Amino acid sequence: MLPIRFRRLAAAAAVAVVGVGALAACGSGGDDEASSGPVKLRFLSLAWQKESLQANKDLVAKWNSEHPDIQVEYVQGDWNSVHDQLLTSFEGGDAPDIVHYEASSIGEFSKQGYLADLKDLIPADLKGQIDQGVWDTTTFDGQVTGVPFLLESQVVIANKKLLDAAGVTVPAADAGWTWDEFQANAQKLTKSGQYGVAWALKSPTNRVLNLALNYDGKFFYTDGGKTEVKIGDAEKEIPKRIHDMLYTSKTASPEALGMSGADTLPGFFAGKYAMLPGSVSLRQQMVEQAPKDFEWVTLPPVKGLSANQAANPQTLSISADSKHKEQAAQFLSFFLNPTNMATLAKGDWLVPTGKQANEELVKLTEGKQGWDVAANSAADLTVAPFQQADGYPEWKTKYATPALQQYFANKITLDQLAAQLVDGGKQVLR
Repeated sequence: MLPIRFRRLAAAAAVAVVGVGALAACGSGGDDEASSGPVKLRFLSLAWQKESLQANKDLVAKWNSEHPDIQVEYVQGDWNSVHDQLLTSFEGGDAPDIVHYEASSIGEFSKQGYLADLKDLIPADLKGQIDQGVWDTTTFDGQVTGVPFLLESQVVIANKKLLDAAGVTVPAADAGWTWDEFQANAQKLTKSGQYGVAWALKSPTNRVLNLALNYDGKFFYTDGGKTEVKIGDAEKEIPKRIHDMLYTSKTASPEALGMSGADTLPGFFAGKYAMLPGSVSLRQQMVEQAPKDFEWVTLPPVKGLSANQAANPQTLSISADSKHKEQAAQFLSFFLNPTNMATLAKGDWLVPTGKQANEELVKLTEGKQGWDVAANSAADLTVAPFQQADGYPEWKTKYATPALQQYFANKITLDQLAAQLVDGGKQVLR
């Protein structure tokens, strides 16, 4: 999943924080290995939404009832503190057997040898359900250290009544607009007191680098073991198009620049913006918060040379120190079978990585509430170069985000933006 989504910020209020001591107890200790008793596994889950939380617990209970010789203990984790807690437990040799996290964060633990290589543990049917480009997000130095199972794509949420009034036809789930069409339709939807689009760009870096794959914009280039930031026409395409919507066609609301996705909802419901580019998970807020008479639709990802986007899936890993790796892998195969993966995705309003799980999810939901669009978007999600760059988090925080904020505020030129991004790369990449 790209960076932690805005809705995770509420996780601390929804889930009790797991203390370091609790995680330290997650390992498979010597007592668990008594031949007279069942194998005991600890599963650290980061599920926090009500439906997702219940689905996770139900699946663990079902497994335990069907496998008396392999018992799984559910341990509740928290997105806001899990990184430091895991680091402590890994270093102390008492990590959970099974760890729920995300692809962009497990690389560090993988390179330090804390996660098991799953290549020979995961069955062929599960491997075949997930595209190689998604597997690549959890592959580090030739080792697969996580099973990707939930994805987050970027789609467009639109006000159906405003689209109809402007004569804009909703595209089919597998026929997203090109960027030119998107910009032209934004123009049709712009009039006095109404903008065609609200780009929520409070944290713009991941959004820009994600969408840059539409034009094969890589930003990070590695040659001879050295990685550097390069900005060419491909990398400039998405920033320039968004900037043009703000200041040339003036079809995008400037007030949304400092907003998160959730911040734009009041204005969207009031008809100030016709379209909201954002996470596929934004559909949950639409279902829960939209006025009863508000008609909304989910539009497919916008396309450039392709509809490719960066995939940052949620993952399940097995600790390298677990004494029961094969049994842990058996549990993962059960937990992520197509039906269960579809259930988990529905509970979290995300996209399952498995092809059959996607099909089952569409059947389960009848494609309503944008589930058809969400499921179809999985095919275009793949690994991006920035996800493999060790210095990316520092570059994003110190250089890219401030520079992009300045550019979208019209305070620097596109060439100045490029120079700042390149210079920042020289400071942090190794």
